[in-house]
Amino acid sequence: MDTLALEAKVAKNDGTAAPAPSKPRPKPPKKAKRIVYFEVEILHIKTREKLMLLDKVEPTATVLDIKSMFHKSNPHWYPARQSLSLDPKGKPLRDEEILQELPVGTTTTFYFRDLGPQIAWGTVFLVECIGPLVIYLMFYFRLPFIYAHKYEFTASKHLVVHIACICHSFHYGKRILETLFVHRFSHGTMPMRNIFKNCFFYWCSAAWMAYYINHPLYTPPYYGEKQVKAALGIFLFCQLGSFSIHMALRSLKLSGPKNKKIPYPTKNPFTWIFVLVSCPNYTYELGSWLGFTLMTQCVPVLFFTVVGFIQMTVWAKGKHRSYLKEFKEYPTLRSPILPFIL
Repeated sequence: MDTLALEAKVAKNDGTAAPAPSKPRPKPPKKAKRIVYFEVEILHIKTREKLMLLDKVEPTATVLDIKSMFHKSNPHWYPARQSLSLDPKGKPLRDEEILQELPVGTTTTFYFRDLGPQIAWGTVFLVECIGPLVIYLMFYFRLPFIYAHKYEFTASKHLVVHIACICHSFHYGKRILETLFVHRFSHGTMPMRNIFKNCFFYWCSAAWMAYYINHPLYTPPYYGEKQVKAALGIFLFCQLGSFSIHMALRSLKLSGPKNKKIPYPTKNPFTWIFVLVSCPNYTYELGSWLGFTLMTQCVPVLFFTVVGFIQMTVWAKGKHRSYLKEFKEYPTLRSPILPFIL
């Protein structure tokens, strides 16, 4: 003990300090993760002509990013006009799909299809709905050159004619407001040629039915006021149902196109039809026009309802198949448009 104390005292007198503990060596910096870039070749789907070769495409690039790159070299083919697929006969890729998540290697080929000039879905809906609204009112107010000169700017003596005008205007006014404030379209655009096809059908149908309903020689329904009241109840019920379904579908799409969900009934009783039907918006739309047909007892309205039902059935079946394919747990009790029938 004396020896150790003496050595410590000597060290203190010499002014030398005890060696400090050694610091841990810093870890070498991590090497940057190597990015594997993709090489994307774009061929024309019909001619197999090589349109472009994109080199060093980042693996996190989306299909929309690739379309934007392609657009820079081909300004007349803007992204909405392009359709890209991995196989000439395959399904078009969605804009949000990521390159590294596709079943492709680092060198891949996309097939390009020109969809033609495009127009926004919202614009098409507005144009095809504003037309019938204005055209019907032209016949209702009996503007010149529609009926005989003595009937210009006259009003019908039948109450059902005025109720029919209010219902028709309400329906298309509601559709316009829903297009502006409610609908969330999965696809931003559609081919421009569709606007001419859609407008021709809706506008001509509106003129045809309005001509007969507002005609000076028009006769009320066979069962009179009782038939009109019953039909009006059906029409209003289905209009409220249609609006409720559109609001329910809107809430599902607010989370974005990637987070697709199965639509289920909500606290709103009008949405309980989701238990039995995949596309109740079409079911309510059909009910509205059946009510309008019963109210007016007019052949052109019946024709419009039947044609509309056929088209909506095609759309509903396609949507129903899409639900079944996308969701394994999709309710099997549901039918596309009519419960247990169709």
